[in-house]
Amino acid sequence: MVDPIQLSFLDDIESQKADQKSYCLRDLGTFKDNIRSPIHNWFQYPAGYSYKFVEITFDMFGIKPGDWVYDPFSGTGTTLLCAKQQGINGYGVEAHAFVHWVADVKLYWNYDFERLYQQLESLLTRSAVYVSQAIENTSVDGIFPDLIYKCYHPEDLKALYLLREFITHEPIESHLCDFLKLALTNTLRESAAAGTGWPYVSPRKNTGNKPPKKAVAIFQRTVRKMYTDLRAVVPYATRESTILNVLGDSRQQQNLEDAQISIAITSPPYLNNYDYADRTRLETYFWGIAKSWKEITEAFRKKLMVAATTQITRNHHQVDTALNREIEQIAPEVYQTVQAAVMQLAKLRTQKGGKKDYDLMTALYFNDILPVMRETHRVLKKGGQFCLVLGDSAPYGIHIPTEELIGQLGLGLGFRNFEYTELRKRGGKWKANPQRHNIPLREGIVTLTK
Repeated sequence: MVDPIQLSFLDDIESQKADQKSYCLRDLGTFKDNIRSPIHNWFQYPAGYSYKFVEITFDMFGIKPGDWVYDPFSGTGTTLLCAKQQGINGYGVEAHAFVHWVADVKLYWNYDFERLYQQLESLLTRSAVYVSQAIENTSVDGIFPDLIYKCYHPEDLKALYLLREFITHEPIESHLCDFLKLALTNTLRESAAAGTGWPYVSPRKNTGNKPPKKAVAIFQRTVRKMYTDLRAVVPYATRESTILNVLGDSRQQQNLEDAQISIAITSPPYLNNYDYADRTRLETYFWGIAKSWKEITEAFRKKLMVAATTQITRNHHQVDTALNREIEQIAPEVYQTVQAAVMQLAKLRTQKGGKKDYDLMTALYFNDILPVMRETHRVLKKGGQFCLVLGDSAPYGIHIPTEELIGQLGLGLGFRNFEYTELRKRGGKWKANPQRHNIPLREGIVTLTK
């Protein structure tokens, strides 16, 4: 397989950021920068990349106001939010309905700020009174799935429930209601007594001996911070732009013209058994969107690109024919490499206690990424770039160089150039786990040029 060209991406970034001592290049592919950034941090979703990566990419490739950016896995809206701030038109697609809603709320800025301030302060006062008057006689028994009860002090859970009821039943205009709902969503993990740091929820860390976290006060602080964020960001947006945040499937054709897009920026799901639907279980359980593993599957998991064994129904596929033969026609070496890995994994899984469906997951992952890449190629202008933050994987110790395979697949689809820049090494924190493979992994930026 042909090695990718090495980009000068990091050289350019280092020269731009040399005076920022706290800046870490390895964090470009993570959410760390966003945690400290207004509006980006309204929902701390770990399956994302740094807003600085988007801004640097815009600058590197000369993307200017009026141009179009496309993000086929737009998540909580990092790419679209950066575009909106700079007056760049943006089109993003997200299949996870709850995550898509988060992005929608972050992207709505059409407020009268003086009126918004008065409305929020009034609602905070009224909601606090409502909770204080109702909490003593409120029972939350039977309302939530067991996970929710395990994560909170009973007083905090009552307060959160009453805040939920106040927001959903108070006659509030829709955008303001969504603003408060996202603030309450962003309150959930901070007010939990259990271990709820992303991406996992650890109810066993709730010993029951700690005092309540005072959920109402956390909610009030969150609302006021979100208001302050808007006041800090919105007046400095350079110009109006068109932002289209689509709830849909990027494997399908989009409502975009051929060659409409100047640049595509995204981070597709990694081939690493990460279950995106499960990672929002706390939030979707709290809001009553889902109440069980089965309901999460129906509401979210079935609609997502395959990247986890939990998305696989094994009896729907034959292992030896699962990988799309169209890949063989487009990029024969990619097909051979992936098919060999699939068959190795099929054999290995029978020797493992968990019998994970890594074989089918691998085949179906590449089947799913193919139409996404084809559609991105269609909508890109000639000379435009498709920049993907990607990591490789090694299920059951079988190394799959995802970034190289996707790069070569891009060449087969008609992209004229493939470049790669490594950002960081991955997997080091799992070295002590005897069940973990010892294959060194990495994360980096794949850049395909049309």
